[in-house]
Amino acid sequence: RRYPTVEIRAETFNGSTHVPVPSDSAFLKALLFELRLIDDHIFVEHRDTCTRINHSSVYSVRTEGGDLWPVLAFQKTGLIYACLPLVEETLEPRPPLLTVSGLSQGLALLLGIVDYISPSRKNEAEMSAKIGQLRNLLIQACPLGTPLNTNIRSLNSSFDDIQEMPTDENQPAWRSNTYKGKPQVNVCIAEKVKCMQYDKRDVVDMWQVYGAVNCKCDIEGSAPNVTLSLNLPTNGPPLQDIVVHHCVTSIDPAMLMSSSAEPLDDSVYNGPYKFPFIPPSDSFNLCYYTSQVPVPPILGGYQLVEEGSQLKITVHLKLHESIKNSFEYCEARIPFFNRGPITQLEYKVSYGQLDLSREKSLLVWVIGQKFPKSLEVSLSGTMSFGTAGKEHPTDYVCTGNTAYVKLYFRIPDFTLTGCYVDQHSIQIFVPGKPKITASRELISSDYYIWNSKAPAPMVYNTVF
Repeated sequence: RRYPTVEIRAETFNGSTHVPVPSDSAFLKALLFELRLIDDHIFVEHRDTCTRINHSSVYSVRTEGGDLWPVLAFQKTGLIYACLPLVEETLEPRPPLLTVSGLSQGLALLLGIVDYISPSRKNEAEMSAKIGQLRNLLIQACPLGTPLNTNIRSLNSSFDDIQEMPTDENQPAWRSNTYKGKPQVNVCIAEKVKCMQYDKRDVVDMWQVYGAVNCKCDIEGSAPNVTLSLNLPTNGPPLQDIVVHHCVTSIDPAMLMSSSAEPLDDSVYNGPYKFPFIPPSDSFNLCYYTSQVPVPPILGGYQLVEEGSQLKITVHLKLHESIKNSFEYCEARIPFFNRGPITQLEYKVSYGQLDLSREKSLLVWVIGQKFPKSLEVSLSGTMSFGTAGKEHPTDYVCTGNTAYVKLYFRIPDFTLTGCYVDQHSIQIFVPGKPKITASRELISSDYYIWNSKAPAPMVYNTVF
């Protein structure tokens, strides 16, 4: 979808340096080229040089009229989602990404489209029908080029309700309909932890925690006011890099100033974090945050050595004593790349159960729902391999003894930061006593333990 009004504004901001948006076919060809989906076998210096490594989904797309920037694009389940946000300032020199508000708006809109289309990926007819309705939905979600409602699923695919004015002029655009019934609020804090562990003295282990607070508010009224507070335990690590939903009506600026890019000091804001807002009709993420927690939940070591035709492996995992020892699931997966099927396996586990995948190239160590009282588990084994076939996994990074263990786990009713919602602090300015449900969870995300007996790819350079 194109917005001539937005293109005119872009030309006004940039004057003689303005790069016009080419035809749809020319833009698509240029975008596919930039994403290396066509002509990927050809080395093109401006696209493939090692000095130009993209750390985000923002691209500069070369067209006949010049370089289009910033093009926001990413791939998801076989589809490409892309938009060209308006930069409300000159593009020479290019402003920092964090100052371009259109990027976050465009990303929210694209993620709304992903959320609308993705559930139908396995049914081609249903997906085609949804894509056919998308143009009508965008007229409501983004009528003149500015996203008003990024929750595409909550919109009506027909034009019947577009002409109707809201019955209450105070009703915000993001409340697409009004609720009738008993008031209830559901809040879920979902934290994910990423980790890279090397078990080496000269390499620093890295881990990141990032959370999202999801809300679903079924409340009567055209513009109900809700106030929700996030709390931390005493001496809990403060929340940082907080990004709030556009429905939040006011916020303490100190909350938004805490950045993980800068070292923590005593003056950092550590809560309680108050969010007054007028909720959308459907579920939404009230805010996102990161935090610098002192330790990862599970510490591990992995050793893989090759002895003749056999591999010897040793894995040791320890749950930190501050972590709740109650998992919905916990398992370690140990892949063996660029090798044939496992033909012979001898192993010993101190706890849990070890399974071999159907293609016989992956060990799945099911630890279960609890660590033992010692909070430590170990696995050792010896294996031999047959001839590799096409169905066995390959990897250009994990060659030789460079290999990893990947952990998968979920801990319900627990967050690594200790962040929680005090149900009694939720204020809803509507008649009747609302039912309030609050939950939280910690989930692993890209949780790797690399073989300490081989070189591993470094996510962060430890020398600055």
